[in-house]
Amino acid sequence: MAARAYWTGNIRLSLVSIPVQVIPATKDSTKISFHQVHKPSGSRIRYQKVVPGIGPIDTDEIVKGYEIDKDKYVLLDDKEIDDLKLEAKKTIDLVQFVGQHEIDPIYFERPFFVIPDDEEDNEAFIVLRDALKNTKTIGLGQIVIRGKGSIVALKPCGKGLLLETLRYADEIKKAGSAFSGIKETKPEADKVELAEELIGRKTKRFHPEDFKDSYNDALRELIEAKAEHRKVPQIEAPRGGAQIIDLMQALRKSVGKDGNDAKKGRRAKRSHGSRKKAA
Repeated sequence: MAARAYWTGNIRLSLVSIPVQVIPATKDSTKISFHQVHKPSGSRIRYQKVVPGIGPIDTDEIVKGYEIDKDKYVLLDDKEIDDLKLEAKKTIDLVQFVGQHEIDPIYFERPFFVIPDDEEDNEAFIVLRDALKNTKTIGLGQIVIRGKGSIVALKPCGKGLLLETLRYADEIKKAGSAFSGIKETKPEADKVELAEELIGRKTKRFHPEDFKDSYNDALRELIEAKAEHRKVPQIEAPRGGAQIIDLMQALRKSVGKDGNDAKKGRRAKRSHGSRKKAA
């Protein structure tokens, strides 16, 4: 069964308008979610919408409110919000193009697949996809989905397009304030070289299927064990949790070298480099 469209509208490139469907590229069905349950009765806890001093209320009595002062709100109903004539609610206007690696990853938020909405006439869609692929660029625009405005980045993805929502600049915290407490020191060159060697040994192409959600798997096993009234599996505490006192020794052990071997290897590396320069 085809995935339900999250948003339907048009991508506009100058005078060219391309009808598309935007479909979520991620799924949450593999994650375990919990309900709150009343333990003595085993019944699920339900929540009522209640106004202090009035009690439970009907859903049709609820509107959105923006707090401008303590307990003082500007009230807006859904029609007032829907009546805002924002072009971005139905059209993604590609206003700028950037190189594929120009956007800092911290801005990327959520991915979506984009497919043509007209199966009979998708030439314009393919032209845009191939042009982005050939120029190695990303198209930028804006969109409004479910009451939230976002910048979007559009790039080629297989036979279709990938749209990723981006955070606005004022949503990102400044890294400087987060890192201000880090005391800068000059590490020993030998330690950095050993760390580089360890990184080199573990460097390979990224295959997402190599990574499993071990916590989710263990949680599912725990639930199944309790549902079947069998012994709950025991989880072993991770080993090696003690603080590493000697960083150099730990790095040498990690790369499988003793001190002499490590020094010989680095001397040989430097000697080889010197011979190459002399040549």
